[in-house]
Amino acid sequence: MRPSPLSALIAAQLMLVACTQFPELDDAVTERAKAADYPALINVAPILARTEGDGPPPEVQQSNLESRVAALRNRAERLKRTRVIDASARTRLDDDPRPDN
Repeated sequence: MRPSPLSALIAAQLMLVACTQFPELDDAVTERAKAADYPALINVAPILARTEGDGPPPEVQQSNLESRVAALRNRAERLKRTRVIDASARTRLDDDPRPDN
């Protein structure tokens, strides 16, 4: 079985990536940065507390989400019934003279 051109292209790209020279990241960090202390950790609770109560209550959010889902499903149904291409374009696509690969 003969490999497809796509798989040959992917294999070639993988070989090129495997040969990539990575930059020396250890040399990019200065001695001052290496000697620096770890940053101070902060308590996340006050930050999270500020977000409490933002936005509508969960029941309203659920209702809004369900409304959006219903609207998107209705839109999808309408799009399924809509013709995307005209009859002449459909004929040209169906009568494609190219042989199957």
